[in-house]
Amino acid sequence: MHHIATFCGNCNCGCPELYLDHEAPEEKRVVITDDFGQRIQMSVEQLRVLVDDIKTGVLDKLFEPTAA
Repeated sequence: MHHIATFCGNCNCGCPELYLDHEAPEEKRVVITDDFGQRIQMSVEQLRVLVDDIKTGVLDKLFEPTAA
């Protein structure tokens, strides 16, 4: 697997990481690992949709304070 990014990097806690697995089937080529040893796999196209959604603010509401 080819390492693309680490999403923290400020500690040694096993931060989430993004890899490309060129040997995997196309629908499982992108691999994201978490700091608990789990992983998800998706296609490059699915990652593209996720990145586009992030760029357009689809996930911004996750960071808004919730009403009590």
